[in-house]
Amino acid sequence: EQFDPSSVCIVHLVKRCIRRAYLAGADVVTGKNFEHRREWIRCRMERLANKQDEASGHFWEGRFKALDITDEAGLLACSMYVDLNPIRAAMAQTPEESVHTSAYDRINALQGATIPSAAAELVAIETTEAGRILRTSTPDQLRKRNAKAKQRRGPSIPRDAWLSPLTINERANTGPQASKTGVRASDKGFLSLGVLDYLTLLDWTGKQRGTVEKADTPAEQDPILKRIGIDGRMWADLVWRFKKYFGRSRAAGSPKSLRESAAQNKRKFTRGQRSSAACFVS
Repeated sequence: EQFDPSSVCIVHLVKRCIRRAYLAGADVVTGKNFEHRREWIRCRMERLANKQDEASGHFWEGRFKALDITDEAGLLACSMYVDLNPIRAAMAQTPEESVHTSAYDRINALQGATIPSAAAELVAIETTEAGRILRTSTPDQLRKRNAKAKQRRGPSIPRDAWLSPLTINERANTGPQASKTGVRASDKGFLSLGVLDYLTLLDWTGKQRGTVEKADTPAEQDPILKRIGIDGRMWADLVWRFKKYFGRSRAAGSPKSLRESAAQNKRKFTRGQRSSAACFVS
């Protein structure tokens, strides 16, 4: 998907692992050596790799995707869809157990957990010097150099300090808010609800896995969903089946915002407009 470089937008980027395939070198997991594939890269990698892996299709087929998030409804649903990935994959039962998610870090930060900051003082290297190091160093020397660099640490910071704040200050400047601490890219939030409200709704949504019947959201969360145009009874379905509604689309959001996005991009429609309509209040 291509985006106008002059436009300001929120994008959900997907890097999907379609199969475990070690490209070149020694694979420590399987014990196999794929050093011979370096030559394939120059000529017939795709066909030969597929034959050896007993697979089909392009080597990078379906791995990368970008989804334009057109409004806050789409952003909230997308955020929870991502945070619930471990539960969806049966790797965890609750957000508290869902390691490697933003929700996990935010929950632990509320409990006082910290992590070492990677924002240690770095020594700048000129491009020519970096090139000389790569040309004259052996692979073992480069590995040791990288390992030493990874050992550099800054002071301890809250577990979620590397994340963008969840709550946006709607009264603040609407422009970019570059981070003042250097441990994250931006100090600007992205949702108009508090962290505790988000985590409460996330926990409830996670418990609706496999639910067939429509379920009313908690009373304290329903006004939040109504404000952004979501039918509370369809909320769990919208999140758990996010890929069904927007997986083949170029954008995610309410039907109204999808129509506006289509018009702005000179398209007749955006996939997901009709299928997701039942999840939103008209």
